Amino acid sequence: MRSKRELAEHVWYKVGTAVNIGEPLFQFSWAETLFCRVLREANARFGFEMRGLKFENECLSFYIKPDDGLKLPKIMQWMKQTFSVRLNVLTGRTGHVWGDRYLSEILSGEPPERAKAVDWDAVDEGAERPLDDVITYRAAWGSPRRNGKAKSNQLSFGAAPKSASPPG
Repeated sequence: MRSKRELAEHVWYKVGTAVNIGEPLFQFSWAETLFCRVLREANARFGFEMRGLKFENECLSFYIKPDDGLKLPKIMQWMKQTFSVRLNVLTGRTGHVWGDRYLSEILSGEPPERAKAVDWDAVDEGAERPLDDVITYRAAWGSPRRNGKAKSNQLSFGAAPKSASPPG
């Protein structure tokens, strides 16, 4: 049984989560753009301060202080689920995008000074960037089978025909 997440009011959390598809998704600017769109909507919906947003190929990390500290699980569930659905629709793939549960840790004070506040104007600008033509992102992936044989994890990226460009 998994342990209960520690939550508190009016605190900063250090949060980290990883992509499950075995591909450094955030090395692609369109993935960051898509996440910025989701992040902007999440902030409007739930309200929070954020610092130190960092995209690291397969990982995402940041510091967050929700207006209501007990809503961290709702914020994270909404952001991860919305990003997953949009990524799957955009790329034509199915299945999970994120790995295990996100990790969160309550900070005893403020985030480190090197963790700069998120520039919401830059997030808005990033969210407004057009998504690159990546519709031909195809995935034939799976997890290891019980018989010990793993399915192939093959991802390919390429430019889509102009007529198949993503919405928005």
